[in-house]
Order: sequence, then C-alpha cells, then structure tokens
Amino acid sequence: MLAKTWSAAITGINAFPVEVEVHATEKGEQTFVSIVGLPDAAVKESKDRVRSALHSSGFPHPRGATLVNLAPAGLKKEGAAFDLPIALGMLAATGVIERRLLSRTAIIGELALDGSVRPVRGALPVAIEISAKNEIDTLLVPYKNAEEAALAAGDFPVIPIHNLRDAVAFFTEGDIFPYKASLQDYIHNHHSELPDFNEVKGQVVARRAAEIAAAGGHNSLMIGPPGTGKSMIAKRLPGILPPMTLEETLETSRIHSVLGMLSNGEPLLNRRPFRAPHHTISDVGLIGGGGNPAPGEISLAHNGVLFLDELPEFKRNVLEVLRQPMEDGVVNITRAAGSCSFPANFMLVAAMNPCPCGLENPALGCRCKPDEKRRYRNKISGPLLDRIDLHVEVNRLSHEELLAAPDGEASKSILERVITAREVQRGRFKTRKFHCNAGMSGKDLQKFCKLESQSQLLLRHAITNFNLSPRAYDRILKVARTIADLAGQEQISEDHLFEAISYRSYDRTDW
Repeated sequence: MLAKTWSAAITGINAFPVEVEVHATEKGEQTFVSIVGLPDAAVKESKDRVRSALHSSGFPHPRGATLVNLAPAGLKKEGAAFDLPIALGMLAATGVIERRLLSRTAIIGELALDGSVRPVRGALPVAIEISAKNEIDTLLVPYKNAEEAALAAGDFPVIPIHNLRDAVAFFTEGDIFPYKASLQDYIHNHHSELPDFNEVKGQVVARRAAEIAAAGGHNSLMIGPPGTGKSMIAKRLPGILPPMTLEETLETSRIHSVLGMLSNGEPLLNRRPFRAPHHTISDVGLIGGGGNPAPGEISLAHNGVLFLDELPEFKRNVLEVLRQPMEDGVVNITRAAGSCSFPANFMLVAAMNPCPCGLENPALGCRCKPDEKRRYRNKISGPLLDRIDLHVEVNRLSHEELLAAPDGEASKSILERVITAREVQRGRFKTRKFHCNAGMSGKDLQKFCKLESQSQLLLRHAITNFNLSPRAYDRILKVARTIADLAGQEQISEDHLFEAISYRSYDRTDW
C-alpha cells in the first residue's frame, strides 16, 4: 500500500517542501527498508531509528520490502528531520493511520529509540515555507520547536508533538490542539537587557563616533592601547541601534534557526546580533561555505554588529573576503554542487592596538621600532580600510578618569537621537532597498550631499594633504551626511565635514 506525506529539506537558509512516499508490500518474512531520493548518511540511518521507535511505541513495522522515496529526487536531503514523517508514512501504509489525513500534513522531527521526538534545526524557515503551500493544511513539529514554528507560521496550524504516540493520536483521535503564539506579542513582551553606555568612563570622542556609526550604519575602526574601552564600547553598540522590524526579526532568526542556535527559551532573535569571532577563525568560518554551504559569522551578524578585536591578528586572506560582502550586504558561495546566497548586511566594528606591544609610548615601556609598527599596520590592506568609514583614536585614560565614577550618557538617550536620524534617512530613501546613509551610491551622494563652496575647499584640502582615495572621499561625505542628520540639519555644513574628516586617523599616517 502507498502512503504520502510532506516534510522539508534545508538548503542554505531556505526550506524546500519534500514529498515523502512510502510503499509497503507486506509480503515475505524478511523485513527490508530502502530510502531513495539523494539521502545523506543521517537520512539513511533513519530506518533503524524508525524501527526501534515503532517497536518501543507498540506499533507494527511493515513486513517485507518497504520503499521510501523523498521527492524531488534531485534535491539533497540531510539530517534526521525525516524520521517522524517516514515512521508515520509506514503506519499509514499499513492502515494504522488514514492516508487521506496524512497526505495534507507536513511533518518534521527526529525520533529517539524510545519513540520520543527530538527537536531539529531549521523549524523557522520550514514553517514559513510550508505555511505558504496550498497542498498542506497542518504542520507537525517537535514540542521544543513549536513556539519557533508557530511564531513564523502566523495563523497556520502548528501541532506540537512529544512522541510518536502523540503523532498517531493526532490523526486517530484529533485531541491535540495547535500551538498558539503571536509574533507581535512576543516582540512586544520580550526585551533583552543590553550593556549600557553610561558604564563607559571618559572616551567622549569614541562614544560620539559610536553614535554616528549607529545613526548611519557606518563601519568603524577603534585604535588605542589595551584597556582603554574599545571592546566595552563595541559591546554596547547593539543597545543604541534601532529595534528590529518584524521582517528583520524573521530574517535574522532564520539564519540562526538553520544552524540550531535558537533554543526553546528564545525561539526568535528579538535583539540585534553581536558576533565577535576569534582572530584564529578561517575564511570559511567567517563568510560561510563547506560541502553543503552553511552561513558564517558575517551572516550570523546580519542586521547587527560584527566585532573584530585585534584586527591585524586576523589572517590577511580572512580579512580580504570581507570586502565584497561589506559592499553588497550579501555573500555568494559557489561550490561544485551549486550556489547559495546568504544575507550579510552587518555593521563592522574593529579594534586594534597602535603598535604590536600596545603600549605606544616609549615612556611607558614601548620598544617597537618604526619598521615593526609599519609592518603591523600594513597587515590591514588599503582596500579594506577604505571600506571603513570611521577611524577613531581611543586614548589612554588619565588617573582622574579611571578613579572617577562613570559619567557617560545612557544608551536610552543616545538611542532616541539615533532613531530620529534613522527616520530622516528612511524618508530620504523610502524608494530604495537600503534605509541608512552607509548604503548611498555615487548618484545618491551627488543628490543628498551637496556642499557649499567653503566646504568644497575644505574637502579638497583634506584629499590633497591626506592623499585620500575616491572611496575614502565618498565615506567622508556619507559620515558628514549622518552628522548633519543627527543635528537635524538638511545642509551639510563646514563643521559637519570637519568632524567627518577627523574620523580618518588611519589616513593621517601617524597617530
């Protein structure tokens, strides 16, 4: 007898519906199960987990030859999420479950040997894809994935399953009700406590630069000795970024879901991500990839902050792969098996010491020679530096600042100004795909960053003296536009431009 149901396969960060067909002959004494349709090792092993789960739950395993086909056959199937649909398909093929009910249901779940159902990766993109398919009326998921799936599926029925007997009871008795969850209510009621800027001592310039970066979506580099607060400031940036929209929440959570990084206690990522990979990371770990391409750190930082501490210590080839994603907001991975695109619209925040030892001042014990300092700085290529809008000097704190209580402005006050500036930019770019100044093209700069004659002279002087590249010229204009937005002014003034130029300290050779 032939039974059919639905499941889903994950490729990249997207889910694709998979039809699970089970044909049981019930002839012969020898039991044999074959799974076809490009299954990986985990899918092939599901026949052993299914056999044990059926016996442990008191259900019969089909006798004779059973063929399981996962269609479309040309799409690679990976993971253990097909365990539950295969088991229920076998029960429908042997008459335990009505085949008509099963044919309009999508199912995901890994089976334990005792019949309990374990959570799987990618429930969120599966729920989004399945809820849009007309041929499917219901989605069965492991209980620990239920809230994640229900938040993504909206009004589409999501049935939470604890074990195989629960799944069978749903089809035979119908006494399990859909999991109820509201995306708007979840975002409204769940707030994460983030580090506050009022804990930062001194560093007025660095805090101001962080506000500008948040207001315009600009990349920034902090240069200063160890212990001056560079990492402290970077970790507080997500707290002054505007709250994520519903679309951004689902898009960011989708990436974390396919990597199994969403827990039952946090089914959605309702705060801006902050990722700080170690400098020993590989290029694949940073941008993504692998045999079956998976997202990397820059995609995990999508709609949030990517913090690279000790920037010159990263391998040069690792840093160079950042150049294209920083421009395009997406990373394209091409392998022999196919291509994947992962979103990577992140704010880069980097930090580095002024010299290899970090002391900088000979009076403090620095013995770094000029050639050593030059080699240290040259580990960062010019094209990458050109893509960083703000170069900020973070100076050593005085004894008075160290002993004094923190006097920094609270993140809440800074956030209000950032949101106001972002609203101005959202109105300015309402017909574009981007909504902040960092995304402006050359044509946009000509339209929205017009300079008065005195400001043009100032910028020309900076280009000549600092030998700025055309890309650095564009970055200065973008930062000046953001400074003007924070000041609530339509015209970029000489003061705005002067402040923007001051944030190019790496271009001024010596700090």
